[in-house]
This record gives sequence, C-alpha cells and structure tokens, in this order.
Amino acid sequence: MWDFVRRASLGGVVVAAAVVSGCGGGQQVKQFIPSRIVVLGDENSLLVDLGDHNARKYSVNAVLDTDNTVIACKGLPLWIQVLGGNYGITYNECNTPNPIANPAGRIRAALNAHVADIAGQVDAQNNESPLNANDFVTVLVGQHDILDAYAQYPSVGEDQLIANLEAIGAQLGAEVNRITDSGAKVLLSTVFNQGITPFAAAEKAANADTDRAALLQRLTERFNASMRNTILNDGRKIGLILTDEYFNTIFTTVNGGGFTNVTAAACDLTKSQFVPPSSLDCTVLTLVSGATVTNYLWADSIHLSGAAQGQLGQIAVTRASNNPF
Repeated sequence: MWDFVRRASLGGVVVAAAVVSGCGGGQQVKQFIPSRIVVLGDENSLLVDLGDHNARKYSVNAVLDTDNTVIACKGLPLWIQVLGGNYGITYNECNTPNPIANPAGRIRAALNAHVADIAGQVDAQNNESPLNANDFVTVLVGQHDILDAYAQYPSVGEDQLIANLEAIGAQLGAEVNRITDSGAKVLLSTVFNQGITPFAAAEKAANADTDRAALLQRLTERFNASMRNTILNDGRKIGLILTDEYFNTIFTTVNGGGFTNVTAAACDLTKSQFVPPSSLDCTVLTLVSGATVTNYLWADSIHLSGAAQGQLGQIAVTRASNNPF
C-alpha cells in the first residue's frame, strides 16, 4: 500500500525539477554523502515519539492496514524521512520494527518553533555532538513567525509587520550562515506560502477589511526574500529548496502534483482523541469524506498532507543530489 503512496507522490517531481534547477551552484563534481542528518525547525519536520519509537506526525499518519489502527511511522514519510532514506539514515523516533542502534538522524525540530529557537537547537546539537563537515543540516522554520505577525493585524499595520518579518528572515539567514561555519552542509527550505492554506481561506472568508489570504502571501514572500538575500548561497554550502514556489505551482495548476483538492483539510479533527484536537493523531482512517492518502494537499489548516510531505522530500533529494557541495 505504501509503495503506491510513494509512487503517487512522485507525480510532483516534474514540477520539482523546475523548482530546484536554479537554486545555487553549478554541476556537482562528487556527490556529498552525509554521515548524519540533523533536523532543525518546527513541527513540519518533527517526528513525535510517544515512547514506542513509532512516531506520529503533524500530517496524515499511516497505519499498518485498514483493519489495524496501529501507527506505521515509516508510511507516508515526512520530507526529512524521504531525505534520510536516500542515504540509509533513519531517526530514533521512527525506529521500528527492527531497531537500528544509534541511528544517524537527529531531530532538534520542535512544535511551534520560531526562528529565534534555531540558535538554541544548534547549540543543543553542538553540546551533544558538534556539527562537522560530514553532516547535513535541514532547516525549515518561519511559519509560526509569519502567523504570529499576521495575528497582530490590523492593530499593527502591514508595513510594520513586513519590516518585522524581514528582520526575522535576515536573522534566519545569518543563523544558517553560522551553521555552515562548522563545515556542515545545509538544506534550507523556504516557508510555503501561508496565503494558500485552509487557514488563509477561512480568514479571507471571515474578514471583509482586506484580502487576508493575499496579506498572508505578502508576509510569506517578504520573509522568504529577506532570508534568501542574507544567506551565502553559492551552492557549495547551502542547498536552497524553493518550497514556496513549488506549492504555489501546485495550488494554481489543475490536478497539480496529483492533488484534486488544494483548499481543504483532509483530517477530520472531530475524530481526534487529543486535547486540543490535532493532526498528530490523524490517520488514513480519520479523513473527511472524499479525502484519500494522495488527493489532498493539506492535512489540517496549516500542515501539509502525507503525500505533500512526500513530494517535498523528493525535492529535497533532488536538491541534495544536484547541489555542488
């Protein structure tokens, strides 16, 4: 079943190739093979281990089969799992049924993490085992900074919100540059457009003062632009993944990436057992009518579906494989 899901997710690779083609550097002379992957950022890169090394995700979770509700953490993989699988690297949070001793994947990402938290995540890793030239570091963060800024509108005007987010984007770029000083290679993702999420659609419908979805898009664009203008992106140290451009294309293309619904959430959170309700316990058995493991772009109001995560993972593999590190 999950082989089918992976094949379906490859439908976005044609688009992905265009997205990564201009992301720094020339042709790779020798492919970089990491000995470790260190994951930084927020819950878009987070595997949550509840004590059984069979992690849950803020996405759509796979189960063993339609008659068994036990989570199958290797099914519907997060983008960091797809990347890790390309190098035979796993994460201790998803280390079942045949556990690997001391897996080479290390997750520092955290729920609701902001750009300001990245320095602490880096420091925590260095205190345990310093980053070095054999490491890949993945970075995807900024969604919550953008959403927090948006929540201040209209008490704080758009110009000021943009100025604040540009400063935060520059802070992230500087932090990424600091990571490369260790010799580690970085796969850095832009934040996907917050103006195309189900949350944005709901905000647009509920507020008549301005197009709230367009506002969220502008905030995202300025954050990403500032980050990109700050990083030292010559291709040898940083592989830039243009996640925003990729999912913008999906959103505006009929059946883009194989998705037939790019506006609604796949998870029926009324079936969640968590307080507050969360996609952390959303599975293929708790989806809204019409949703499948492959046809919805969004899991909930702000998080990508399992199929979308898989497509992002394929973009990351392409970037990692083609970048002249």
